[in-house]
Amino acid sequence: MNIIEKRSEILFCYDVTDANPNGDPMDENKPRIDEETKINIVTDVRLKRTIRDYLYEYKGYNGQNGKDIFVREIFINNDPAKGIQDGKTRAKDYNNNPENVLKECIDIRLFGGVIPLDKDSITFTGPVQFKMGRSLHKVELKHIKGTGAFASKAGSKQATFRDEYILPYSFICFHGIINEMAAKYTHLTEEDVSELLDAMWNGTKNLISRSKFGQMPRLLLKITYKEPGYFIGDLDKLIKLTDYENEFSIRSTKDFKLDISSLIDIAEKNKDKIECIEYKLDENLQIIPAIPSNWNVLNI
Repeated sequence: MNIIEKRSEILFCYDVTDANPNGDPMDENKPRIDEETKINIVTDVRLKRTIRDYLYEYKGYNGQNGKDIFVREIFINNDPAKGIQDGKTRAKDYNNNPENVLKECIDIRLFGGVIPLDKDSITFTGPVQFKMGRSLHKVELKHIKGTGAFASKAGSKQATFRDEYILPYSFICFHGIINEMAAKYTHLTEEDVSELLDAMWNGTKNLISRSKFGQMPRLLLKITYKEPGYFIGDLDKLIKLTDYENEFSIRSTKDFKLDISSLIDIAEKNKDKIECIEYKLDENLQIIPAIPSNWNVLNI
């Protein structure tokens, strides 16, 4: 196996139009918003679920041919009436052998996890870690009220009402690190990382549920370093939106430009410690200044 040996950082930007990127179940499933700053927040758990779902549904990590997702809903004995497996039941699928889990389950190799065994449990620290995603501008919460399909009870002459909360627009940025030291313990490979990047980009495009439809990947960047343990950090703070009239009135990528000048500057200052910079850019995102010619296009 080609286990990764070098540290890298990830910057991922996507946007949401007329949708709920990450509802808070403790607050009427409203989009998560920092009330002080009006910044939209998306948890790393939401992003990891996007990645897992894409790998499961589109890339064959479905328990066949030695490829699986460990953290997913599985009915006991494939019978919905018996409920969903708990962690210990899931571990039994792998004979309570953590090495078997690491061999087959890409999500544990990527994100780590707790494997509950019969008498104890073992914890793997995930090589891939993300901070909370945050919008690069203030957002506006919209409350939509509609009519449901069914009556509240049989015989009623009026259907129930439906409430939902959406964001007209949010341009969200995630920052992550791939830790080569933790990769030694989960056996994370370069091939796994390629699958991760593919799932981040294409998994976001394939969020086609009622509440999630309207999300598009706009920029994915990966910086790989030469020196073990070194990284720039806080890449998400090195980019900003510019050339817009009002943050709350932004509705598409046509309404702003993404300024990456600080990111380019710090990459240039650290060029002796950087092995390569790879990126994927959506053609509808306006970038200033232009991406340097020595950055390589990601093949995803």
